[in-house]
Amino acid sequence: MASSSSTPLFTVRWGIMATGWIAETFTKDLLTNPASRGVDDVRHELIAAASSSSKQTADGFLAKVKAPSSAKAYGSYHELVADPDIDIVYVATPHSHHFQNAMLALDAGKNVLCEKSLTVTAAQTHKLVATARAKNLFFMEAVWTRYFPLSIQVRKLIQDGAIGTVYRAIADLSLGNDIGDGNLSFADSHRMVNPDLAGGALLDLGIYSLTWVFQALYHVQPEEEKEAPDVLAAVTKYHTGADESTSIILQFPKHKTTGIALTSLRIATDVDGHNTAGPAIRIQGSAGEIQVMGPAYRPLQYRVVTKSGGGKVDVVDCPIPRDDARDWGHGMFWEADEAARCLHDGKRESASLPWSESIAIMEVMDEALKQGGVTYSDLITTDIYDPQSPLNTGKR
Repeated sequence: MASSSSTPLFTVRWGIMATGWIAETFTKDLLTNPASRGVDDVRHELIAAASSSSKQTADGFLAKVKAPSSAKAYGSYHELVADPDIDIVYVATPHSHHFQNAMLALDAGKNVLCEKSLTVTAAQTHKLVATARAKNLFFMEAVWTRYFPLSIQVRKLIQDGAIGTVYRAIADLSLGNDIGDGNLSFADSHRMVNPDLAGGALLDLGIYSLTWVFQALYHVQPEEEKEAPDVLAAVTKYHTGADESTSIILQFPKHKTTGIALTSLRIATDVDGHNTAGPAIRIQGSAGEIQVMGPAYRPLQYRVVTKSGGGKVDVVDCPIPRDDARDWGHGMFWEADEAARCLHDGKRESASLPWSESIAIMEVMDEALKQGGVTYSDLITTDIYDPQSPLNTGKR
């Protein structure tokens, strides 16, 4: 979608829920000039940001991201979702909080872009989708990688038959955090390993491995041909009870395809930081394969190898427009652009990651965690909405 020079850009007014690193990264990208990435149909305006702890924290956040002076700071999520000037709320809290926080925004009549993993349980995802549908609101999971030009190109190559019929996809996102003696480099209270925050490798990192498996084997199928996969998982638990390594085999019987999604906090996908160990993702077909160089969440290059290529590898670089001095250009603006276009077009969900696919992926993670014996508290797994939940108020 593009506009003529005389047509004003469609403007979306954002509220930011939470003030941590991911909120900061997203907001800096949100505030960049859309022309810097060749976008001329939508623009974004920051209306407000909220912290559940204090207005001062939100003020500090706005200063850090160099927000316009008109942006408001709120000391509660309830104030944020009540602001009539906000079109859409970006939920940037830990995924343990997503269900209650996203429901708070939807209940207030706000459109929502919610960070991944969308929820802790599939039941929660079902409830959020049902609420968005009933209220006729836009709702999307913020798996930013989905909206990269690189991902769009890879999906098109698969659909165009560039590597023949795809039969297998292998994807890994692992971080080398082993420090010996059975310990990881995270304090037990850290969100990566803290069960109270739904910590663990799968919900935080493995979602990206599953994203690539689903992009290659599920998303590209005609709607009537999509099927839920059979799931077999192997899980290793950390001493906190969170998963430190999870490996999942997914079988899609109708299409005779297999996906392998790997994640670990012990070892690294990219051992030396230069992709020397090879691609993080391999999408394999009857006539060749597509190799995506990691990290799986922010890839910048893919390669196409074909049977008939005679040893030639087609290397495609997909850089992200970047300004290091102002610390923008992480790649999160593309998901914001997608949300804006959906709002412009009156869509409730994005074709790039429809509700049904977020549900399907969440159901896979549900089953994997169940097979691995990973459990979380009732507070973060309930699918009963409570506007006064401590997850919404910040008060324990």
